[in-house]
Amino acid sequence: MGALDGLLVVAIEQAVAAPMCTVRLADAGARVIKIERDGGETARNYDSAVKGTSAYFAWLNRGKESAVLNLKDPADLTVLRAMLQKADVFVQNLVPGAMSRMGLSPEELERDFPQLIAVSILGYGQDTPYADMRAYDMLVQAESGLCAVTGTADTPVKIGVSAADIATGMNAHAAVLEALIQREKTGRGQHIEISMFDGIADWMAVPLLHYEHGGKVTRRYGLSHASIYPYRPFECSDGAIIVAVQNNAEWKRLCEGVVEAPELLERSEFQTNADRVTNRDTLDAELEPKFASLEVSVAVERLEAAGVAFGRYTELTDLPDHPALRRTSVSLPCGETVTMPRPAGRSQEFSTRPVPGLGAHTETIRREFG
Repeated sequence: MGALDGLLVVAIEQAVAAPMCTVRLADAGARVIKIERDGGETARNYDSAVKGTSAYFAWLNRGKESAVLNLKDPADLTVLRAMLQKADVFVQNLVPGAMSRMGLSPEELERDFPQLIAVSILGYGQDTPYADMRAYDMLVQAESGLCAVTGTADTPVKIGVSAADIATGMNAHAAVLEALIQREKTGRGQHIEISMFDGIADWMAVPLLHYEHGGKVTRRYGLSHASIYPYRPFECSDGAIIVAVQNNAEWKRLCEGVVEAPELLERSEFQTNADRVTNRDTLDAELEPKFASLEVSVAVERLEAAGVAFGRYTELTDLPDHPALRRTSVSLPCGETVTMPRPAGRSQEFSTRPVPGLGAHTETIRREFG
């Protein structure tokens, strides 16, 4: 039994953001009806890497039903409205204005389906000058300033996964759960706007606050942290180790137990984290030779004994065999099964329902709601 068993979710969704929200609802037991256009939603056609199924689609659409509807056809629009009459949650990430052209604006949804929790996933807030802007993951990463703080000193980069989309989907998921609790108290649904830009701007709060209140522009430091130090990779004699020192107690343990240089604790330029950030080049000149004289195994032994956090740089080719990677099995439309990372918070007993073939449930859904 899932926590959301009996909940009906209708989704007009594509790509990543909205499917990320609804796959989490499906994982918890909700019935999710995914409405697709003829030919399938965008992510179905990104690639065919997973035994003929797109990697994005296999990841984000397990446990859903697929119905192909033409929402420009009055008959199919009637089917959608019949679904919404019974639905608990409606999630959509169409371009701004598309729902209004179908007679399903936020105001019309509230009037016609008062029980419904309706979630509109958009690029930008509808009360801003960017309201009608198309928004894709990399565009939002760039617009929000995220790329400005990511990369090397010479080159800004995007995060290598769909960070803006994923953040938006998780924000939408949390908002749906809050709205369900609120509906238990009031008996009424609500319309929720989730902006991709808002989600990443929230993530940018620390660089923004540093700039607005400290006059400091966060620079790009590659694998080194911009505002906590030393928090960076160090080359040992036979490889690299990433060390994270977040407070003065850890700094003391690093100096005494790892690099065996307690005299660094007396240096005025290293007394606080802010001092160490300001004087990172001077600190690097002290620490780099000390790590270079150690083998990785010795550095790890000392870091563990001192209680200083560390990690190793993992290549993508190493991830499949990572000892911390937990997996779950997912059935594909072709009937074969693959494994993928188990969602956070799910136990070993967690099981998934299949990824739907395009339109696999269309006729059943037409009969049910037609």
